[in-house]
Amino acid sequence: MTNSIQKKDIAICIILSIVTCGIYGIIWFVSLTDDVRIASEDQTLPSGGTAFLLTLVTCGIYGFYWAYRMGQAVNTARTKRGLAANDSNSILYLILQLFGLGIVTYCLIQNELNGFSTTEPSSN
Repeated sequence: MTNSIQKKDIAICIILSIVTCGIYGIIWFVSLTDDVRIASEDQTLPSGGTAFLLTLVTCGIYGFYWAYRMGQAVNTARTKRGLAANDSNSILYLILQLFGLGIVTYCLIQNELNGFSTTEPSSN
């Protein structure tokens, strides 16, 4: 599978999420989900659009499961690259979601993905 994960500047993603009143945050969520799916080569993960739709129709409840699964998938991606897995990622991401700090979860996931990528940072 080709590495089509692009580095993103985390600060720009946060600023765009704030300036657009969360609209860019949705785009970032979808992109993160798709990129983690590519990085982990886990086809059981839903696509970003599906994950967003499930989060929307469950009034955010699916977002908690999403955060936990993203932690597992990031660990899988780390293991596939010969890096040590951090088993506490799943719990950390879930706790951050529970306390309404989803954007911190996005930042942590994006930081991991940036480490897997070989491209230059982009703002989208």
